[in-house]
Amino acid sequence: MLHKMSYHKKKLLYALIGSALILQSPLTGYAAESETENASAKAEEKAAETAATKTNENEFTFQGLTVLSEREKKKKSGIVEDYAGGQVAKSANLGILGNTDIFDTPFNITSYTAKTIEDQQAHTLADVLMNDASVRFTTSSGHMSENFSIRGLEVNETEIALNGMYGLAPGNHVPTEFLERVEVLKGPSALLYGMSPGGALGGTVNVVTKAADEEPLTRVTTEYTSTLNKGVHLDLGRRFGENKEWGMRINVARNDGATGVEDQEKARTFGSINLDYQAEKFRAYLDAFSDEENFTGGSSAMFGFSSLATSIPEAPDGDTNLFAGANSQVNNKGAMLRSEYDLNENLTAYANIGYLKNNYKGFINGTRSNSTDALGNYTGQTFYLRGYKDAVSSEAGLRQKFTTGAVDHQMVLSATKIDIESGTINKASATYTSNIYNPVTPILATDPGAAPKTSENTLTSVALADTLSFNDDKYKLILGVRNQQVDSKSYKSTGALSKSYNKNAVTPAVAFVVKPWADKSVSLYANYIEGLSAGETVSNTSAINYGEVLAPYKTKQSEIGVKWDAGQYANTLSVFQIKKPSAYLDSTTNIYDTNGMQRNRGIEWNTFGKISDNVRLLGGVTYMRGNLVETQNGKNEGNTVHGVPKWQANVGFEFDSSSVQGLSFNTRAVYTGSQYVSDTNLAKIPSWVRYDAGVQYKTSMVGNPTTFRFNVENLLDKNYWSGTFNDGYLTIGNGRTYKLSMTIDI
Repeated sequence: MLHKMSYHKKKLLYALIGSALILQSPLTGYAAESETENASAKAEEKAAETAATKTNENEFTFQGLTVLSEREKKKKSGIVEDYAGGQVAKSANLGILGNTDIFDTPFNITSYTAKTIEDQQAHTLADVLMNDASVRFTTSSGHMSENFSIRGLEVNETEIALNGMYGLAPGNHVPTEFLERVEVLKGPSALLYGMSPGGALGGTVNVVTKAADEEPLTRVTTEYTSTLNKGVHLDLGRRFGENKEWGMRINVARNDGATGVEDQEKARTFGSINLDYQAEKFRAYLDAFSDEENFTGGSSAMFGFSSLATSIPEAPDGDTNLFAGANSQVNNKGAMLRSEYDLNENLTAYANIGYLKNNYKGFINGTRSNSTDALGNYTGQTFYLRGYKDAVSSEAGLRQKFTTGAVDHQMVLSATKIDIESGTINKASATYTSNIYNPVTPILATDPGAAPKTSENTLTSVALADTLSFNDDKYKLILGVRNQQVDSKSYKSTGALSKSYNKNAVTPAVAFVVKPWADKSVSLYANYIEGLSAGETVSNTSAINYGEVLAPYKTKQSEIGVKWDAGQYANTLSVFQIKKPSAYLDSTTNIYDTNGMQRNRGIEWNTFGKISDNVRLLGGVTYMRGNLVETQNGKNEGNTVHGVPKWQANVGFEFDSSSVQGLSFNTRAVYTGSQYVSDTNLAKIPSWVRYDAGVQYKTSMVGNPTTFRFNVENLLDKNYWSGTFNDGYLTIGNGRTYKLSMTIDI
């Protein structure tokens, strides 16, 4: 009669039998089988006893139905638990190494959770990464694209990984509504993720999409910001099937209204769906998304000060609009299919493929003032830009577990391929004069028309890595190597082939973790790992190798660190050195090549968790020195690299009220030290600190869990230069912004 029972009754029966078996046996897994509906109690008892003798199993079966234990189901489906406090996850995706416990990982990585995104009302990736002391943004708030730096090295918006794969994340801005985690790996990562399309070197940001949880979810959020931007977000999750093997997660969002830039408005429409299937041996995940952003009325500004050798003028208001009337549009459509199959209990095969189509037009990057003087006067131009990117990314591999003597191995063999076709065209306006404090209406460039194909890039690689574990995982050693092939073609506007090259490079890595004490609460680690970037095309007409495409170059990192897990509260401390090559024209040989070197050294401290029952902490401090150690004819040698402050710090607290249930408060401070505007080290922008604050109240409305959130960013409405990008350009921080939302679970 078992097959006639309702699902919930079956679930209760399974739980009761499982509990009985656990009481009878110390084993964590078990199996039981019922032969017929009329089997006697004695036969059932015998079957249970037989099952209790099995070892190393995490499943039981009833009439052929396989039911994984909760622990094994979460492990196989990639579900990651949160650390105490819920702001950071216990595990993170390490590319070919898969989901790994952060305390077993010989790298500095932080995984911010969906709870952090929701509680802070993070609208963009920049809002999430504002929690990280190693990350700073190199585009102004409200810009059409979000670029940033990690460990003092630039990473642009095209370098975001989606579920561990490059080339597929939405361009320009990454929506937060469909994100389960935002993972930040500090340092180069060519072995783990392969070479990114633009060669990101300071670190990797990997965003993980939401999947359906075990419990049904219907969550509606309405939100409002102080700039009259209104929005609504629906998050819907369901699981289906007798064993809930099918899952669906839908996220839909719409925002419209003014932004933090004066007279600028933004309308955004976003939708995504995640479908997954979870069986004993086979798992599959399908993600699809569409995102459209329309900016009208202007753009945030970035300011050129390369000609200044003295002090920089004070920053203008954070809502300054230098380009009134400028409009822009960005469209992203993408899909991704991931799958894995357990060939046996120790061998898993996986295959992933995805597609992204990114189109943009308008004043996307042409938002800079040039030759600004000490009074804020400048001459400038605007640039109307059209472009597109079509990308197909694929990956396949095998993961094998085996033992040799006293050593456990987890070996992975991976092959990847990314095909990217892109096109771009821009048209400049006439020059005009203005002032950053009293901007005039700019001369806007006209539409240049459809963008022709300008490049094709194919990145293929094969990687092999082995994680060796000794003495009950007290010691772990990771050895790996990746062979990367870069095939690049450039085209003229006529469609004719301009330049092409096909080169390869090998990037090894070695890392280890030691847990010296019996409770394994402390992890000591070290790593050597490399990053890889495509060589640039020699554009200096004075060079005898003009037009040549240089070979891919490697950025090399050495790092040591310690991680301490106190159960409810964690700390990590790391010391690193990164050496990044740079190219210049040798005045003796007249050859342009990668002979220069930038060296970044630093110390990072990160902390997170619960420091008491009612107080949660999230933050960190980074001390860093970036220097030019090899330059053309010694020019600027020994100078500090522009945009690399000595000190960066973030610290945030959440306090639960002791008198009002469901009420909590939060506060955060973000500090960035002074930094040079250019590599000449003639002018600096001052240090700055920004304060944020907020309140959250959880209650129930008509029996439905409801959360009210109110946050204020830049509480004191400070005007400040937030950082630098390229050589000689500055960005401004956003002004005071209010965020109000109501979330209800139906």
